[in-house]
Amino acid sequence: MTGHSADAARGNGSTFTWKVEGMDCASCVGKIQTALARLPGVSDVRASTITETLTATIDQTQISSGAIEKRVAGLGYTLTRKLPPSLRSSPEHELLGHHDANAAHGCGDQGCDQDEQAPLTTAHQHDGVLAKQGHAHGENAGRPWWQASKGRLVLFTGAMLALAWMIKLSVPALAFWAFVGATLVGVAPVAQRAIAAARAGMPFTIEMLMSIAAAGALFIGAAEEGALVVFLFAVGEVLEGVAADRARAGIRALGELVPRASLVEENGVIRNVTATTLTIGQTVLVRPGDRIPADGVILSGTSGIDESPVTGESFPSTKGVGDSVFAGSINREAALRVRVAKAAEDNTIARIIRLVEEAQEARAPTERFIDRFSRWYMPLIVGLALLVVLAPPLLFGGAWSTWVYRGLALLLIGCPCALVISVPASIASALSAGARRGLLMKGGAVIEAAAKTQIIAFDKTGTLTEGAPRVTDVAVYSGSEAEVLRLAAAVETGSSHPLAVAIVEWARTMGCRIQPADGVRAVPGQGVTGSLAGQEIFLGAPRFAEGLAPWPAGASERSAALEAEGKTVTALVVDGLMVGLIALRDEPRLDAKSAIAALHDLGIRPIMLTGDNARTGAAIASALGLEFRAEQMPDDKVAVVRALGVGGRVMMVGDGINDAPALAAASVGIAMGSGTDVALETADGALLRSHAYDVVEMIRLARAAMANIRQNIAVALGLKAVFLVTSVLGLTGLWIAILADTGATVIVTANAL
Repeated sequence: MTGHSADAARGNGSTFTWKVEGMDCASCVGKIQTALARLPGVSDVRASTITETLTATIDQTQISSGAIEKRVAGLGYTLTRKLPPSLRSSPEHELLGHHDANAAHGCGDQGCDQDEQAPLTTAHQHDGVLAKQGHAHGENAGRPWWQASKGRLVLFTGAMLALAWMIKLSVPALAFWAFVGATLVGVAPVAQRAIAAARAGMPFTIEMLMSIAAAGALFIGAAEEGALVVFLFAVGEVLEGVAADRARAGIRALGELVPRASLVEENGVIRNVTATTLTIGQTVLVRPGDRIPADGVILSGTSGIDESPVTGESFPSTKGVGDSVFAGSINREAALRVRVAKAAEDNTIARIIRLVEEAQEARAPTERFIDRFSRWYMPLIVGLALLVVLAPPLLFGGAWSTWVYRGLALLLIGCPCALVISVPASIASALSAGARRGLLMKGGAVIEAAAKTQIIAFDKTGTLTEGAPRVTDVAVYSGSEAEVLRLAAAVETGSSHPLAVAIVEWARTMGCRIQPADGVRAVPGQGVTGSLAGQEIFLGAPRFAEGLAPWPAGASERSAALEAEGKTVTALVVDGLMVGLIALRDEPRLDAKSAIAALHDLGIRPIMLTGDNARTGAAIASALGLEFRAEQMPDDKVAVVRALGVGGRVMMVGDGINDAPALAAASVGIAMGSGTDVALETADGALLRSHAYDVVEMIRLARAAMANIRQNIAVALGLKAVFLVTSVLGLTGLWIAILADTGATVIVTANAL
């Protein structure tokens, strides 16, 4: 069966994914997407420079996948089909690595009729994420530049140029033809790509400008400069590729955090399996020094967990039974048994990678403007170059060779490479730098909006506060503090209520031996009762405790003062005697106050939104130094965010399901990494470490990225303005023009990195 008929037999609307070598900038992405969009039966074309992937949905009754590959290959890119699920699901094959994909089932790069032609369904669009988590980030990951096609071209053209110069020194009579040969050899693949792009409906490309300039140089006898120009162009493309690979390095490093293999425990037997095949509910053994292979919950063991590779948190945290752990974290001290809570494609690392992939599609307004600008800029430069070539000889009798030369120089210096790459290079670097520090932003649009933020609305619980109450005060009126905590914990043991859990944990922290009370019974709306060693215990709201026992002098005043501080107060009554008060509060995060102060310094107005009562809200807001709105339901938060948005750009930071509407309503919604999946999916970004101060770091990173973009645009346009003038005046020639263009590209890329 032929490739086309095989495709057609499988039905319509199949999704294919390819690895693309040489797609190193936004211009490359635009070129591929434009070329494929013009083909019949092709839709939903998506390309990413960060992951070097191309995904397209193909109506196989109209076009074959081979035609797609031929069109993209004609533009100068190397495609490798992603493995279909049937092959990728094999643990043994997984260990082969993607670079052996074709050899593994006997297919070449083109025209395979077997499994390699099987399309990837929508459900498998992110299988590349699975590969990145293990060992096979990509065929070209970590490969030296000289082994890539662009690298080989620059080496070959460099060798030809050096040979031509040697001939010039030894046999001057043959020098011209040696340089002609060097020019033709170097420009041939460039011209081939230019013609393919023109056929695809894109006549104004850098490859076309380069081909015209090289041909013009040969036409006017400037073969030596033509050869040098071709070589410098090849060098510029290699530098662009190196820069793009640097931008990918952070994401590639994330993908390599999750180990290849894991130890699964089943029926008391330990066996080694591929980490990407782990399923929810399985139990894995994580030895000291191992990386945790999946997001999960600790079933047994206590150990120090180094989460810095994932969250950026510099200090290991001690975790035990019931605590959650991230895939990619390092177990430092003792063996752990962990129940897998998320499949490989949904774990923290996969979500980070997926967010960065998706972020490439959410381009900044500045980037979209540059794209639109370059569309009319290129034809304008071509028209201006033609004017320089034709007008002086025809109108003023100028020498054709002189003005053709100057027109070619103008054509080269006018190339918008540096301008086009100036924004995406900065955005990619910012996204990568943020991901390494646990600051995730879903694209350039989010970075630009974050940089312009004027107001930040914080949810209180779990965002500015720890998200769980803890004991802050114990007032003792009979016996000792340890005795008060022991008796209170006795009736709260076994309860899942947050206040009960906090009291029991605090009692354990204070070294109390906790014995569960008998006959424990909850009194709805009042408290809880029980008995221990013959003592009748009541723990509950002070107003109900007052009816059970007389209160010591000053106890009522102390209770009222604690409640005025926004704390929840419980009273302990034992055998008709009020023996103590326990106050609890969801305390501010340790870095919350410094974060609010830093935001004030940045000229940003912080405000807290909370569903708690006004007294609690006022206490927290006063301690942190910011405005607040209390008793806010989810729709109230949305209304406040929209109202604040009238006066400036608003960022909303939250962590709960009830925050999701407000996150969506804000100019920028940021979710705490400890928050719910709904909040994380709704938000425009996330703070993996759940540190309040990371909001400040995100704002600073966004502002730095936008400053970097402005610098890059100024350099790109400034250099062009100078050399456009010098080229027309004849002060600079072809090789200086291309060197200036390459130099500008290098400068803006280096500045971005």
